[in-house]
Amino acid sequence: MLEVLDFNFHRFPAKDCRRGAYEADPPPRIPFFMKPIVQISLDLTNIDEALETAALAIRAGVDWLEAGTPLILAEGLHGVCALRKAFPGIPVVADLKTMDGGYLEAEMMAKAGATHVVVMARAHAETIKCVVKAGADFGCMVMGDNMICPDMVEGARFLEDLGCEFVIQHIGYDERRGIAAAGHRMPSPLDQLRAVVDAVKIPVQAVGGLSLEQAIQCPQYGAPLVVLGAPLTIDADAFKTADGDLESSLRMICDAIHAQDVPDFKTVR
Repeated sequence: MLEVLDFNFHRFPAKDCRRGAYEADPPPRIPFFMKPIVQISLDLTNIDEALETAALAIRAGVDWLEAGTPLILAEGLHGVCALRKAFPGIPVVADLKTMDGGYLEAEMMAKAGATHVVVMARAHAETIKCVVKAGADFGCMVMGDNMICPDMVEGARFLEDLGCEFVIQHIGYDERRGIAAAGHRMPSPLDQLRAVVDAVKIPVQAVGGLSLEQAIQCPQYGAPLVVLGAPLTIDADAFKTADGDLESSLRMICDAIHAQDVPDFKTVR
């Protein structure tokens, strides 16, 4: 069975960290704090650049790697396999954005080496259930993405109720840019982040056009999983690694995020 790292980076079988695993002997509800987790979204279109950027990110202090949707579209399962082979002890998120065929897609990604898979809240409930079932069967965890839900808070609750173990509070790329191009304020995942965090008992991450300052602030909203992607580390227009001294910038960001404390959901939920 694949193993994943818990929020404090002690190793344990994936099945032990799912919701409900502690029902027979629940942990005490005591104040307990964790260090936030930094995840880099490898929204690139070739394996070589993804591996190079991933190595740089790990050196800088990034905790989790994400095979971004562009990488999966360009390289398929090979991209996930390459990340798993190159970084055997690091969690790998497969951002497949599953909408249908949930069991098979999650199974394929788990067997390729993904420790986490992503399913969309706008998928049918049966699809989400299938992804959760595959996660239990193949030892990977399920992240539910509430992008384009009419009610983002209700979307997050829906994902939790169906068994997802993380919520992604997400404002999409096209949505952000299109609204801004029409002369309106660009929406941010921070707009409803605190409401989403308060609505669920599972960890939340915010995704979608965050600035450096906003990414660093996420743990203070109660969102312990901080995703670094476009425009911080990836050129959002060209889908390539951003220019400049990326490693130094990442190290600064990781240090600022890791210096914070947030409640450990595995213990208090």
